[in-house]
Amino acid sequence: MTQHSPSRGPLHPSAETAEWWRSAVIYQVYPRSFADADGDGIGDLPGITAKLDHLRELGVDAVWISPFYPSPQADAGYDVSDYCDVDPLFGTLADADALISRAHELDLRIIVDLVPNHTSDQHPWFRRALTAGPDSPERDWYLFRDANPEDPERPPNNWESVFGGPAWSTTPDGQWYLHLFDSSQPDLNWANPQVREAFEDVLRFWLDRGVDGFRVDVAHGLVKAAGLPDAAQTTEEMQGDGMATGAAPYWDQDGVHEIYLDWRRLLDEYPGERVLVAEAWVQPYARIARYVRPGEFHQAFNFSFLDASWDAPALRECIEESFRANDVVGAPTTWVLSNHDVIRPATRLALDPEHFTSQLGAAVPAPDRELGARRARAATTAMLALPGSAYLYQGEELGLFEVLDLPEEVRQDPTFHRTSGRRLGRDGCRVPIPWERGAPAFGFSESGAAWLPQPAGYGDLAVDQQKGCGSSHLELVRRLLALRAERGLGTGSFDFVDPRPDSSAEGSDAAAAGSAAAADFRDGSTGGTAAGPCADILAFDVTAAVGTTRVVLNLGATAWPIPADAEVLAASDPTVTDRVPTDCAVWLAIG
Repeated sequence: MTQHSPSRGPLHPSAETAEWWRSAVIYQVYPRSFADADGDGIGDLPGITAKLDHLRELGVDAVWISPFYPSPQADAGYDVSDYCDVDPLFGTLADADALISRAHELDLRIIVDLVPNHTSDQHPWFRRALTAGPDSPERDWYLFRDANPEDPERPPNNWESVFGGPAWSTTPDGQWYLHLFDSSQPDLNWANPQVREAFEDVLRFWLDRGVDGFRVDVAHGLVKAAGLPDAAQTTEEMQGDGMATGAAPYWDQDGVHEIYLDWRRLLDEYPGERVLVAEAWVQPYARIARYVRPGEFHQAFNFSFLDASWDAPALRECIEESFRANDVVGAPTTWVLSNHDVIRPATRLALDPEHFTSQLGAAVPAPDRELGARRARAATTAMLALPGSAYLYQGEELGLFEVLDLPEEVRQDPTFHRTSGRRLGRDGCRVPIPWERGAPAFGFSESGAAWLPQPAGYGDLAVDQQKGCGSSHLELVRRLLALRAERGLGTGSFDFVDPRPDSSAEGSDAAAAGSAAAADFRDGSTGGTAAGPCADILAFDVTAAVGTTRVVLNLGATAWPIPADAEVLAASDPTVTDRVPTDCAVWLAIG
């Protein structure tokens, strides 16, 4: 193979000198669905603490925990009524302290969720605002607007809720208030200095308790355009692929960066490299890179990678553009395939492109589960070799599939209810995960209760069924993470390589395939593409602490022959010997 694109040099010379967050693998825990210690059918903080050994054995570096604050749970905890306490549903502040302490004993860092765009309508700030009435300083904490006396039923503008329906609701005294999400989640007014001061107090509260950072929910949404003008497009038009383009007067406004500069200065006062992680569904790449400029966030999720279709040129372009944009600002790329808001990759990657969206409509064909599982293993294998940090969502290490057939009466996601079932919402990726095949609720809860019903197929994917089984998804991920640490992946230099097999190997199938590909191969400085048998091969080298690791991902129909002098370190398909079959990725040692 020969290199055919410019080398991307390392941002730092070695893993030893790089900040931990630049190459960390971080595991997301969705508390209500991870482990239930008290038997009420809802996961909790003691349940997480009891399972931290699983995460240590898996080989991750940190744990991000979705919200566990007091909340009416209208949006599964993303409607916060107190940012400085723990909801009794999940435990107590003492339980949070114990979790943080135990994680640190295991050399795991803890990142907690912060939800600054909106509060619950039960938060004392909002209740105080309602009591105080129109034009009061208390109402200036949120975005209230007077009704038009000539048309009082018409909202102040045409903005729509992400969950469906209008983004405005009325108060008993006739004013309107903005909520980009559910009506129970009023948006805060970040032009108010008191709001900014209050959140700095929240940051200090949790930093003083020892958390290692914050994942910031809807980081691109805090600031709204002056005057709250009408949007030129509907939410569906602007976010057809789930990504904001900056055209909306409520997404990705330049003013958000002033907030995060202040937050970063605050975090830098604390020892131990505390981090900020941006959830910002923004495109193009150059816009998301603005969030990780020096002095702002440390990481920003690469949702373009998550959204990329199962196509070699598309993936290549995504990877190349991601590096190009982030390298300009000296930031790592943060790779992600899954989270609590999107369809699990073991299902998503088996869907036709027309159904390949973050939230499915109600009429979706049943995906091929075997195909999805194979592609999910391959995608994870490729992702974990890329320089930068990576995130795994709970159950991703087990290859869990999306639960599409939940009964209507058990669904809780406001998206489902606000769209009258036209969109299934996110419950399907939030079903409690399985730990033991033969235990009640598959080991999630000793009582056998589970807040969402688990499908029978989860039993075969339980941790106890996969642990120690060399061909399982769990053992694949454990091996990949061990090799990643051993070979210094996540750091190092990166090069795309020509996927054509060595055409000099006379008499071999490799030579035949290489000759066929060579007849129709185009090279380019910004990314060559191979036609013929190699058109659907993504191949790249990562040179780090221990030699060069070559990664080959086969997205086509023709098996790719492995060079005789390459050592197979890991393969997403456990049957791989001398060829990389369809929907498979391998790691090869070549030096």
